[in-house]
Amino acid sequence: MTDTTDSSTPVSRRLNPHKVGSARAAFHVRDFRRIWFGSFASNIGTWIQNVVLPVYVYARTGRASFVALLIFAQLGPILLLSIPGGVIADRVDRKKFLISMQAVQLICSLLLALFAANNSPIWMLFLAQLGVGVGNALNIPAWSAMLTSLVPPSDIAGAISLNSTVINGARVVGPIIVALLSQWNVTSSEFFAINAVTYLFVIFALLSVKVPAIAFDTTAGWRRFTFAFKIARERVVISRLILTLASFSLLSLPYVGLFPAIAQLNFGIESQSATYNWLYATWGLGACIGGLSVSTLFVDIDNRKLIRMGFASFAVSMMGFALAPNVELAFLTVFFLGAAYFFTTTAMQTVFASGLTPAIRARVMSLWFMAFGGTVP
Repeated sequence: MTDTTDSSTPVSRRLNPHKVGSARAAFHVRDFRRIWFGSFASNIGTWIQNVVLPVYVYARTGRASFVALLIFAQLGPILLLSIPGGVIADRVDRKKFLISMQAVQLICSLLLALFAANNSPIWMLFLAQLGVGVGNALNIPAWSAMLTSLVPPSDIAGAISLNSTVINGARVVGPIIVALLSQWNVTSSEFFAINAVTYLFVIFALLSVKVPAIAFDTTAGWRRFTFAFKIARERVVISRLILTLASFSLLSLPYVGLFPAIAQLNFGIESQSATYNWLYATWGLGACIGGLSVSTLFVDIDNRKLIRMGFASFAVSMMGFALAPNVELAFLTVFFLGAAYFFTTTAMQTVFASGLTPAIRARVMSLWFMAFGGTVP
């Protein structure tokens, strides 16, 4: 199909026939499509590793606390490094910076594969995963700012919604691939190596697109690091969303990293079984549909109303999952739990990002990612 969108001028919507703010409008932009496909392939590898690593560590140690430690290595850096990552992203060539962060994660994933192949001590796995976490923490503010700069401002909602389908679609595909390849006795270290290779897809995608230039930040001294907090104080909507998301992450999202223990203790599902992989994939499918629905089924509804609907749905779904008496109901409730989870956060992120200009988006979005991933216990 001939691309009628001039991707070098993403602020333009000329010849874009799709509804403003919809997922189809964002996907109409050629460079956004390239990044989307590369990111999707890379995220499949990430979720292969996210499924296999907790299971591998739990099988070796039999302790959920060690699994939680690995989750901290992955998410903890977001709390500490999101602000520096946002500052860097607004002062350097974003394209080169993003490629370098993908390379860091690729190398650390290869180390993880090497350590797992040799049954190295858990602390070595922790260090390798920490390296992945550091690369990811520095990457995500720049990635989010770059992604939304590829589409016109009026189509940011569609871009954010499609980005959520990348993450959650990978949550579906990743466990399925693990389940299929496990039948051929693919080892944990080989799964980690597969993840390392998938970073090449997003590197090649970045090399093939033109990332819009921004006016580099000239803020001096420590004000670079406090700028995002200044914006949050000045804009009530931003501060309320940050506090809401931080509370949500702290109190409601630990179950994500503890899936292996929950599956075994509540439902008798062994974390190394195909049933566990299908349970995880069902949750991811719900999350994928929930996130995408914001810019498709509910594109004409105010996102603030969607946020309220999402939190109510999440509360009901979480209660249903916690009280599910059997595996069948666990599958049903975990689907709606995933859907409510990303329906809510996608609507929140759309409101958050839509009010930010490209020049400050990376720094202020760093607060979002601190609240989203950095406050999960």
